[in-house]
Amino acid sequence: MSSSSHGKAGHGRRRPSRARALATAAALAAVTFAAGCASLGGGPAGAGPASAGAGGPAASSAVTGGTVTARTGTGGTATPGATSRPSPVRTATASRPPAAGPAAATGARPASTAPARSPVTPAASVPPPSGAAGQRLVTFVNTLQQTIWVAAAPSASSPLAATGWVLPAGQSVTITTPDNLNTRFWGRTGCVFDAAGTGHCQTGDCGGLFQCKGWGTIPATLAEVNFSAWDGLDFYDVSMVDGSNLPMWINITRSSGGTTDKISPNGCVAAGCTKPVTCPSVLDVKSGSTVVGCISACARLGGDQYCCRGQYASRTACDPAQWPVDYAAVFKRAEPYAYSYTDDDATSVFTCSGVCDYRITFGYTPGDG
Repeated sequence: MSSSSHGKAGHGRRRPSRARALATAAALAAVTFAAGCASLGGGPAGAGPASAGAGGPAASSAVTGGTVTARTGTGGTATPGATSRPSPVRTATASRPPAAGPAAATGARPASTAPARSPVTPAASVPPPSGAAGQRLVTFVNTLQQTIWVAAAPSASSPLAATGWVLPAGQSVTITTPDNLNTRFWGRTGCVFDAAGTGHCQTGDCGGLFQCKGWGTIPATLAEVNFSAWDGLDFYDVSMVDGSNLPMWINITRSSGGTTDKISPNGCVAAGCTKPVTCPSVLDVKSGSTVVGCISACARLGGDQYCCRGQYASRTACDPAQWPVDYAAVFKRAEPYAYSYTDDDATSVFTCSGVCDYRITFGYTPGDG
């Protein structure tokens, strides 16, 4: 998509997603889908510094000028993974120190097993606040029964006041972002941080920091955004190109240009709803004996064909149906609106016109989790 290339943890190649998205948008004018998210490996995948995380209650306070419903978290242990490479996105620099106290996670659930949904605050009921001129509001909602440490990839060109937030089960956090934000967000699981904001996460770890200063480890499900990218259009997508650690979808909560939200508040499109990833064992990522994520075939198995590079670099040659095993379908079945491999643009890049605000939900469609 336009916001960033899907990071491949150094595996495969990535075409400049933003350039491609803008070119597609120019060709297709104001269509809702724009071709655009990157190719494997060439762009950064984001793990941003974590923000508040603590075993004790995290104080409610304004993050990046927005309102935050901050909560408490508890921690687990982390297993470092491959770090995804940065994409050409403009991201935030962390400025807000983490809350004191160690963060404790209730434990990351396996990618192949659906984490139970929290009965508190379903995504569809979160009221979108209104942002000031020149700013956007992004609300993160956790409908799972585990604490998530949200992260953002940092950048000096469109900085955020923080690059990490604690999001307990059933809670939401709203942040204010610049109007030109170009970054990716993701959720970390199984995190433990000390009072200084150092520690580790089982998935999505960004250098052991609560406030991220770089990209994170894969697999991590990414929300990629590029606001005011071209002709008044935002570009946004969910990417599972590197794999997945959490279920995620994105909704538009405000559009001054009247854009229609293509994804239902419960995470459904015409092709299907948000379900657990049924991960083949060859792609399992484990912490001890527990499956905590599902990594991409490119990252785990390598090779030009799975990574869409070399003789398989063109769009016509980069065809999962021709792979020895169509591992991209594993991710597409779970989230039909998300990127499942590097050239999965047609059903995976969305646009919003004018000034738009967003809700990013971690969870499953009711009945599908």
